[in-house]
Amino acid sequence: MQHLINALGGPAGIAAMARELGGSEGMVEKGAVALLPAVLGGFKQQAAAQPDGLAGLVGMLGNMGGGGLLDAVLSPQPTPVEQGNAVLGQIFGLEDVSRTLAQQAAGQTGISADLLKRMLPMIAMAAAGFIAKQASAEPAGDGIGGGSSGGLLGSVVSALTGGRPQGGGGLGGIARLIDLDGDGNPLNDNLRMVKR
Repeated sequence: MQHLINALGGPAGIAAMARELGGSEGMVEKGAVALLPAVLGGFKQQAAAQPDGLAGLVGMLGNMGGGGLLDAVLSPQPTPVEQGNAVLGQIFGLEDVSRTLAQQAAGQTGISADLLKRMLPMIAMAAAGFIAKQASAEPAGDGIGGGSSGGLLGSVVSALTGGRPQGGGGLGGIARLIDLDGDGNPLNDNLRMVKR
């Protein structure tokens, strides 16, 4: 899942988070790869819950800072993690969910759960900002709400995978990206992570 790092601003995003967290870039990248699928899954569930679907998710992210969320993570200034915590609260609800995700990722990676919990709001901000920037780059009326291969999620999938086709864009494409156990259902992965 190394290509998912593109959603965090690429190597510059990893370097910025490592500098702020006081960890190595390799460790931060390993932690990000473990946490990001659950964050993307949270965004997918939010899109499904919105009356306007993906357009509603994009509007919500715009109200929370839009593309500026990614810029804030990349900035040399300290990241305003309260914005990231607000994003996490929107997609996961209770703080216990974030804590559980950090503990689960710690078990997978050997990285301290405390460091992963500090990393999580930055990852949420970067990914939210990335999605918002992709939305702003979409031509008007090009399938943003319909989940077509030309729509926003198709663009996000393309950007996350370096332009390699994923067997279709839209919700199906992004779902394949975040299906951790390969069973075709990414939502059960997130639910299992939270319930453990």
